[in-house]
Amino acid sequence: MKLLVTGGAGFIGSNFILYWMKEHPQDVIVNFDKLTYAGNLENLKEVEKNPKYSFVQGDICDPVSVDKAMKEVDVVVHFAAETHVDRSITGPAVFVMTNVVGTQVLLDAAVKNAVKRFHHVSTDEVFGSLELTDTSKFSERTNYSPRSPYSASKAGSDHLVRSYFTTYGLPITITNCSNNFGPYMFPEKLIALAITNVLEDKKIPIYGDGLYVRDWLYVEDHARAIDAVLQKGKVGETYLVGGMTDLIPNVEIAKKILKILGKDESNIEFVKDRPGHDRKYDVDWSKIKRELGWEPEHGFDEYLEKTVEWYKTHEQWWKRVKSGEYEDYYKKQYES
Repeated sequence: MKLLVTGGAGFIGSNFILYWMKEHPQDVIVNFDKLTYAGNLENLKEVEKNPKYSFVQGDICDPVSVDKAMKEVDVVVHFAAETHVDRSITGPAVFVMTNVVGTQVLLDAAVKNAVKRFHHVSTDEVFGSLELTDTSKFSERTNYSPRSPYSASKAGSDHLVRSYFTTYGLPITITNCSNNFGPYMFPEKLIALAITNVLEDKKIPIYGDGLYVRDWLYVEDHARAIDAVLQKGKVGETYLVGGMTDLIPNVEIAKKILKILGKDESNIEFVKDRPGHDRKYDVDWSKIKRELGWEPEHGFDEYLEKTVEWYKTHEQWWKRVKSGEYEDYYKKQYES
């Protein structure tokens, strides 16, 4: 089987490629990535010389390069997206172009090339926000109510994907996942930023009162979930993927990281809240467990310790990312 993975140099995409090549060594993977600030080919050093892996630098908004990359592809796994909420607030236009228009370009190419499955990776943020006292959870039946330019653009892409299933008969599946964490997480997201800041003897910045709540999903569990959907999922269906049963406020996650690293809570710094900050996300992932037999392999605390240990032992990687030096890797490896 031949897979086209869009955004495969990003945090989740690169973890998916590493997972897939380990679990399905007979398959061929084409990694199609624009290499924006969040794309880092160093994440894939262990597979870059594998003859079944190839990298194509390209923009999902470019129909010509997308169509060329999709030739003879069986499955598209679409990660490529602008994802950082703060960046969407200061510059929403690129989110609309990449997440909405880019997805539409990919869908057109998928129809043209008769791919056997188009899997779209989305977010729980399309469902909006819950109050802290609300005991309900997001499910596949929850109405969309995006509250940031980022989540609105992802909601738009979800609707487009479903429309191509209905209108053109394109065999699609969708997963809406919660917040991912783990190796190769770009250090502007909470957990990676907190760990690396502490390792640099800097404070952990926490928005507002710190009581914002997210469901956290370990990135390899996410890769396993997509695998389950591709192998056993029903075409046209959506599956929510989450990682937790007990929700933990952001400030408590910061405290857990400090405890693992032997630091006290004076290393937490509360900062001005961001506009329209969603209070709480909570994901009901019972459908994918019930229908496909997927569930997280371990609990949050075990995964958090594992993630902290990874950053402790990969200091060169995250320091190069924070300094911007990682961007030189592509030039040295692919442009010489």
